[in-house]
Amino acid sequence: MSYRVLSCLIIALILAVIPVVPEYLPAQAQQPPQPPPGRGEQQKGGQQKKTDRRQGAEAEPQKEPGEETVRVETELVQLDVKVIDQTNTPVFNLTKDDFSIYEDKIRQNIESISREEVPVSIGLVIDTSGSMRTKLQIVSDAARGLIRQMRNDDEAFVAQFKAEPELVQDFTRDKRELEDAIDQLYTSGGTALLDAIIATADYAQEKARLRRKALIVITDGLDKNSSVKEKAVLEAMKEDEVQVYLVGFVDEDEEKGLFGRPPAKKAKDLLMRLAEDSGGRAFFPKDPGEMPAIAAQIARDLRTQYVISYYPTNDRKDGSFRSVRVVVASRDNRKLIARTRQGYYARGDKGPGKAAGERKP
Repeated sequence: MSYRVLSCLIIALILAVIPVVPEYLPAQAQQPPQPPPGRGEQQKGGQQKKTDRRQGAEAEPQKEPGEETVRVETELVQLDVKVIDQTNTPVFNLTKDDFSIYEDKIRQNIESISREEVPVSIGLVIDTSGSMRTKLQIVSDAARGLIRQMRNDDEAFVAQFKAEPELVQDFTRDKRELEDAIDQLYTSGGTALLDAIIATADYAQEKARLRRKALIVITDGLDKNSSVKEKAVLEAMKEDEVQVYLVGFVDEDEEKGLFGRPPAKKAKDLLMRLAEDSGGRAFFPKDPGEMPAIAAQIARDLRTQYVISYYPTNDRKDGSFRSVRVVVASRDNRKLIARTRQGYYARGDKGPGKAAGERKP
């Protein structure tokens, strides 16, 4: 082969290779090897879950000024606390230094305390069993009085109970709708007080749009038809974090029962326990005419509570119940009493459905 022919062959080979090299090298630099189909999706899903659990602990791209910042969820506990003296007079001039908070007997550091009049989600739960027939008109008038005292940002629902609870009007801020619901009440049948409290507390917890929730239950307290026991009701109130105000028309003149305790005394004791455990209050009017004053007192109670906030030293979300006790220092030789709920459930992040420690339906 001649030198000229060999030179032409070498030049042709060089020209054929040169276009390939620039295309191949950048492609390798710009597109690193990809995981096999399917595996990459698993990794992405797992990483997303891990990121969600860390709630912002992973590094994120820097945000421009004014752009929304994702904040880490806190474990702040808020207690609605009513303080009274021995004459049942509310006390309003207290500061953070006057309070001590104990969770599971361990003292907590109070983050803040305020007396802001926050809006309230209210449930009006009225006993319309046959035994309330002579009292229904006065009770209905008192319920209307409570409705008229609602603020514009409050909300309320109306329920009645006989042998079974019944929702008459769901949550609304429309006072006319609530008063119309009161007009629909009628008496008949038996009394299922405990069933009604559980059902309406669950409803308030699920449907209320506001943090502070309260039930106002008006009854004669003579439960004869409930399918649940008192213990289940106390558990429901702890889980639902609903204050319960009970108005009991209890006939003190009833004769003793078979085992020596009058049914009225048994009913009164039950109502007092239910109210105290939830941080609410029980009233026992001797005459239906006392209802307007009681309605006004309940409205004041809901408006004049301290909101005490703290970060618990036990930060585990294990679904367990944490007992809470609030102690108030004496003032001016007066013993002060704090009323609040008995504790709360440290709910874990369990996704949809019931958190650990919640009752099953």
